[in-house]
Amino acid sequence: MVHFPMAKKNDGGFQSAAGLVRYFDTESDKGIKISPKFVIGLALATIVIVIMANIFWPANV
Repeated sequence: MVHFPMAKKNDGGFQSAAGLVRYFDTESDKGIKISPKFVIGLALATIVIVIMANIFWPANV
């Protein structure tokens, strides 16, 4: 049976997190820009449409 030694714990949390911060700080000009308010409004509108559809056209189960 082969035993693999445990890897040494490397306390490089800040260094690994720095790459993520650098990745998420970059702005991309590609794609569409949607404001958070628009996303919330679209979600609420979808909820209202589904509720209204259930009221006017109930499922016959």
